[in-house]
Amino acid sequence: MNQYSTRQFIIGGIIVLVFFIYIIRLFYIQVIDKSYRNSAENNSQRNVVQYPSRGLIYDRKGRLLVCNEAAYDLMLNPQELRAFDTSEFCNILGISKEQVIDGIQKAKFFSHYKSSPFIYQVSDLTYALFQESMYKFPGFYAQPRTLRKYTGKIAAHLFGYVGEVDSSVIKKDGYYQIGDYIGMSGMEKSYEKELRGKKGVTKYLVDVHNRVKGSFQNGMFDTASVIGKNIVSTIDAGLQEYGEKLMANCRGSIVAIEPSTGEVLALVSSPTYDPQLLVGRLRSKNYGELKQDSRLPLFNRAIMPKYPPGSPFKLLNAMIGLKEGVVTRESQFSCYLGYTAGPIHVKCHPHPTPLDMPHGIQYSCNAYFDNVFRRIIENPAYNKQSEAFDAWRNYILTFGFGKKLNSDFTNELSGNIPTSKYYDKIYGKNGWKSLTIISLAIGQGELGVTPLHLANLAATIANRGFYFIPHTVRKIEGLDTIESRFTNKHFTAFDSTYFNVVVHGMEMAVNGPNGGTANGAEVPGIIVCGKTGTAQNAGVEDHSIFIAFAPKDNPKIALSVYVENGGFGANFAVPVASLLIEKYLKDTVNRAWLEDYVKNYKINYVDKK
Repeated sequence: MNQYSTRQFIIGGIIVLVFFIYIIRLFYIQVIDKSYRNSAENNSQRNVVQYPSRGLIYDRKGRLLVCNEAAYDLMLNPQELRAFDTSEFCNILGISKEQVIDGIQKAKFFSHYKSSPFIYQVSDLTYALFQESMYKFPGFYAQPRTLRKYTGKIAAHLFGYVGEVDSSVIKKDGYYQIGDYIGMSGMEKSYEKELRGKKGVTKYLVDVHNRVKGSFQNGMFDTASVIGKNIVSTIDAGLQEYGEKLMANCRGSIVAIEPSTGEVLALVSSPTYDPQLLVGRLRSKNYGELKQDSRLPLFNRAIMPKYPPGSPFKLLNAMIGLKEGVVTRESQFSCYLGYTAGPIHVKCHPHPTPLDMPHGIQYSCNAYFDNVFRRIIENPAYNKQSEAFDAWRNYILTFGFGKKLNSDFTNELSGNIPTSKYYDKIYGKNGWKSLTIISLAIGQGELGVTPLHLANLAATIANRGFYFIPHTVRKIEGLDTIESRFTNKHFTAFDSTYFNVVVHGMEMAVNGPNGGTANGAEVPGIIVCGKTGTAQNAGVEDHSIFIAFAPKDNPKIALSVYVENGGFGANFAVPVASLLIEKYLKDTVNRAWLEDYVKNYKINYVDKK
């Protein structure tokens, strides 16, 4: 073999190698690397996501509360971007040149060849103007969307709001992509999967001017969107609206429940806000202003605070005392306006003395329930007072206190029922006794509950021993039943005989012939059972509390009213509850004088700075 033949093999090998390299490169470009294909497709095709309308929300009587309205997101694909008249662009959309520059930079940072939102939630009118000149702005196109619309200015905390997903949501759930919206709080968050529906995609052919020329292959590759499921809520819109009007000048909450089902009839947190403020392009600005408001309108006072429960807690101590056998219905204790319980001086208010248990409830006697509590904790049936305290605490927990009720409120808090270990840590294992923690007897001290807990207590007493988990949805379109956790009964540690004593005392507190702490809750023709509370609040006016249910037999409504710095329970919480009960059970209110009293009641709040 001569040197020329060797050279021939080398040249041939080089040619084969180059050919092989080209083959590999073509394979990489066409199969592995998507950017070239994306470039070609982006020049001729546009994939437009078809966002479904979110499901509608109705009240329990069929009144439409939350619906949708059309809007558009302006999208940008940086790869298709060409020079354009910035001034005309800004004039049409009502934005500044700086916003344009910033938007383009953000789009390029996200992706050079994928579309991303440039401006959110453009109105119908602005979109119509932009559409006429869209061919002048290559790379931009409009994405149809829907926005939430509210038929009234009520129930903002209950509905919640919708906002754009962030990167953490996208990482957790592959359904969402940048620019998608998701329920951020309230029912919108709890029932996001039901309300959101399912996205679709429409493929369009576009020309070099970015104008749509028709569907791609007659829609062969399109997928239809599926609209969200409609929801019938448990809310009575009329009662909700009325409750918000009554609470307009104060800070606090109302939670009303149907005892026989656990359905939430009204949930008022005051001060509130117009839910429409958190919709559209001004949502971020409005949210910032609401967040800076010293009255904390975004804070849901119905399910998030840890308030002292006050005197409604006496009802639990009464039943525990009966259950433990340390007192009877007839047990009597004396009371004076100021009396000494060991080293502690306890205040009370004028009422007859001595009292048995029903009358102790009727007049909300502090001395009576201090004595009951001492007998519970000093019960000789236990080796140590800490053991008796643990038993007391376990009884309390069966009413749902000290934990989340597992409702469909995503930001519900658990409150606090202290443990014996907590007191051991503070006072030492042998350093505390009943008098050390005597404030628990009247719902003070380390106790913390939400108004939802108190409304659930009222519903449990109305049912004489059990409750359904409070919830806000009655019916979801396409489903025969709601979640089973909302239809299961949760029983306390007490049978109905123990509740009968408490119910009798609550009836007399409202309707007793010799007066009671809740006489102002009387509703003509309806037997209301209730319990007032006045929670001490160091340094400022006490909180006004009232829980109630009505009618006494076959109750239709149970509720709690908690008013920050409202004074005695009878001052403000009682008349508010009385009006709500009348409104719900009679569908009208005939006591204009009481409405005027509530609406003109003045509370002097000092905002924290």
